[in-house]
Amino acid sequence: MTRVKLGDIAHSRSGDKGDMANVSVIPWNPEDYEHVLKHVTEEVVEAAFGDLVKGTVTRYEAPGISALNFVLDEALDGGVSRSLNLDIHGKAYSSVMLEIEIEAPVRLRDGNGNGDGAAA
Repeated sequence: MTRVKLGDIAHSRSGDKGDMANVSVIPWNPEDYEHVLKHVTEEVVEAAFGDLVKGTVTRYEAPGISALNFVLDEALDGGVSRSLNLDIHGKAYSSVMLEIEIEAPVRLRDGNGNGDGAAA
């Protein structure tokens, strides 16, 4: 089975509010949305973030724009104004998300395309 990093087929943005972080996943190719939907579950994201997230991980689907948004509760050690950590913002959490490895979409396993959806 061929695997890819999520960052090979999608981009991500992240942010923070209080002790919560949100991380979006947007496939570069909208054709990959259903594949990402199937493989990037709350459980997969929870495992990837490990001890960084002490609360729940909730996935919201935005099929109209081929995107997912994950809300991570208790993810910032109390939040920016409550933590003694030097950098506890959720801004860098998209990097963690993009390192998740999933099964490659069929179009990549068959060698019919590359990461941006263009024909090979």
